[in-house]
Amino acid sequence: MKTTLLLTFALAAAVTLTGAEPDASAKPKPETFLTVADAGRDYVDQGEYLNDWGGAQVIALGADNFRLVTYKGGLPGAGWDKETKTEIEGKREGAQIRFNGKDDYKVTLAAGTLTITTANGGPYTMTKTVRTSPTLGAKPPAGAIVLFDGKNADEWVDGHPDGRGLLAAGSKTKRKFQDYTMHCEFLLPFKPLGRGQDRGNSGVYMQDRYEVQVLDSFGLKGEDNECGGVYTKGKPAVNMCLPPLVWQTYDIDFEAAKFDAAGKKTKNAVITVKHNGVVIHDRFEINGPTGGGQPETAQPGPIQLQGHGNPVFYRNVWIVEK
Repeated sequence: MKTTLLLTFALAAAVTLTGAEPDASAKPKPETFLTVADAGRDYVDQGEYLNDWGGAQVIALGADNFRLVTYKGGLPGAGWDKETKTEIEGKREGAQIRFNGKDDYKVTLAAGTLTITTANGGPYTMTKTVRTSPTLGAKPPAGAIVLFDGKNADEWVDGHPDGRGLLAAGSKTKRKFQDYTMHCEFLLPFKPLGRGQDRGNSGVYMQDRYEVQVLDSFGLKGEDNECGGVYTKGKPAVNMCLPPLVWQTYDIDFEAAKFDAAGKKTKNAVITVKHNGVVIHDRFEINGPTGGGQPETAQPGPIQLQGHGNPVFYRNVWIVEK
């Protein structure tokens, strides 16, 4: 009885303050998970799968919804022919997830195995696999400037390492740089109900002018505003984004824009990017600042790890000036 009275009072107060009853249809706020232990069974099922025919990616979309993307030949950056690709939606039903496509194309996922039947035969199975970037944990070479090694954030303006030795997004270097190679590692949160730019958004800015997007784009198309894109300027050659809560790498070679004595630009900035060890931009010319970037000049600029309201973390950040 007491609980009922309290609930009635709370609803009445809401009507009094807002002039209307609470909106029962309001969308739930996307949950954010920072560890695999807390992420739940949707995260366990999400991931990459393989067999002799090719590969598949299962993307958790929250509320027991999923998307399955299959690739002939293998996974993106690891055998996919870059042509044959299918997408179907799925739903959790008890202990398994069911995906129903066209023409008797059916897939179930249970206990780490995808089982596929088609109009032409089956069942075929794919087993879960876990990929790791070949440059994960790369050691800074002789002469490198170590920007963050987990011990302190002395190289950063308002840098705040946490108890795990990780640097939160939302800082820029005190030093300024011109031409260089750079290595950094980043960790994206798991936000199954998040969509688009609300799914682990950050970015690595060259000279505080040109952004290489950081975003949970696992299983997406690979656009210029998704992970690996030179923001709004150039999409990655292949979407190499791994699932969230998995450490990923950027290895970047950057050449600053060039200017003459009168301050006129004579050459665009040029960038080469490896995402998880695969070249996604090969000497790509950036014809001007990306969104939120500072104006181009002949002067060097800092590295920015963009803070965009999402708990994205970085580690093992180092740079070698040319």
